[in-house]
Amino acid sequence: MSVVATETAGGAGTGTGAPEAGKIRCDACPVMCIIKDGMTGACDRYANAAGELIRVDPHVLIDRTLSTGGEVVPFLEREADWDGRILGEATTFVTAIGAGTTYPDYKPAPFIVASEIDGVDMVTVVTEGIFSYCGVKVKIDTDRWLGPEQAVVRADGEAIGHVTTGEYGSQMLSLGGVHHLTGGSKREGKVTCDALLALSNGFAVELAIDGGSTVIVEAGKAPIVNGVPETRMRVGCGSATIGMFAKQWLGLADEVVVVDDHITGVLSEHQAGKLLGIPDTGIRMKGRRSTPGRYFQVAEPGTGWGGTNLADPLAILGAFDPKKGARPGLTLFMVSTTGEHAAYFVLDEALRPVEQAIPAPLAAVAERIAENCEPALSTVLFMGGAGGSLRSGVTENPVRLTHSVKQALTRVTCGGAPAYVWPGGGITFMVDVTRMPSNAFGYVPTPALVAPIEFTMTLADYEALGGHMDHVRRLSQAGTPQGRRLVAPIADNPWPFGQPGSGGTP
Repeated sequence: MSVVATETAGGAGTGTGAPEAGKIRCDACPVMCIIKDGMTGACDRYANAAGELIRVDPHVLIDRTLSTGGEVVPFLEREADWDGRILGEATTFVTAIGAGTTYPDYKPAPFIVASEIDGVDMVTVVTEGIFSYCGVKVKIDTDRWLGPEQAVVRADGEAIGHVTTGEYGSQMLSLGGVHHLTGGSKREGKVTCDALLALSNGFAVELAIDGGSTVIVEAGKAPIVNGVPETRMRVGCGSATIGMFAKQWLGLADEVVVVDDHITGVLSEHQAGKLLGIPDTGIRMKGRRSTPGRYFQVAEPGTGWGGTNLADPLAILGAFDPKKGARPGLTLFMVSTTGEHAAYFVLDEALRPVEQAIPAPLAAVAERIAENCEPALSTVLFMGGAGGSLRSGVTENPVRLTHSVKQALTRVTCGGAPAYVWPGGGITFMVDVTRMPSNAFGYVPTPALVAPIEFTMTLADYEALGGHMDHVRRLSQAGTPQGRRLVAPIADNPWPFGQPGSGGTP
């Protein structure tokens, strides 16, 4: 995954003189490698084939006639089954993976492909964009504390991002961005690029958070926090868990406390308990009372009970008050928001909780909490901004493409996967990397990531926005020297030729 150019890869040249005999200069990115015959450039994406600059990887097309499910089917492996037919325009989508780039920006996109879909002439403009302004947003399903917000996230010792605002049942990281790629040391930029490339292509990356945990992230897989695989995403906060399971606890315990780093719930005080007629128990909670039955800051965040630093849940309790219902024999059930931690106590004559075995009916409710927890996953969203240079490969008047996207006349996809386009200026988009074909991303050693992006619209709309009409080709004419690779559609992805304007960009 190294972004360091090697001498055998041709090296990078910045001079303006003509290359030596047998060498060619690659103009696919600002590095301008001088490549020997039979060698690749520093990015391993372009090569010198007998004096011709070629894209090394096959061009990826999505073939709807293949069985769905995202299985990658290399074109050559299907050769024995292929009858020589021309690929159907309505059943084949040309992605930008392996298509090449528009750099140095004045050139039209590598492929501007016309197709007839349900009697409507459509155009898909594809290019592999070079993104200095890019990063990934990582959602990690875990109750365990990863680190304070704004804490630096490191890979291989280098700062590559930060912890951002936590969400419901998940910790969030913001990684990459132009400041880490270009604004720090040379090594910081390279390590950032390496990590972004690995995460975007579905590989595992180990991250260390200043003042917090280490976590191994792999898109679509369970996160590993401090060496322990996470299994469950919380069912809800402590208060919500009380509301969901209050009736199931009725008659099984006098008091229930759901321990949670954010909002700890107490059954007898909670509105759900009041409506069920559960009497006061004299329980005293530490922390800050928000509303009845809801407590903040009962402990410090950590990797113990409910995302706190607790190994002993009784540490969040004060003395029981006999004037408010506490009595010997009163039963107390304590559980976390995932059901992973649970304990049962009975008050002795001195009103001190004494742990006992959890009765089977209460254990069953704890198991029900666990059953309602979804599997913990790591989600990686690539985020980039399609700048003016990339847009000029679509039209000579780039702002018209922006307007067309915002008016939902143009659909944006990445490797055929639906992209979310942010409101406001520019074309800032996000895409779930697990919905893209494998190894869809590359890099250039500037450093920057290379990501596929496709713009699909009607032929009439393309002409209206000032598109490069003289470069429009039918699918049968869109050949590539390096060959094609056919893949089946990802099962959950909408077909990219869905009518633009019907609900906008997915």
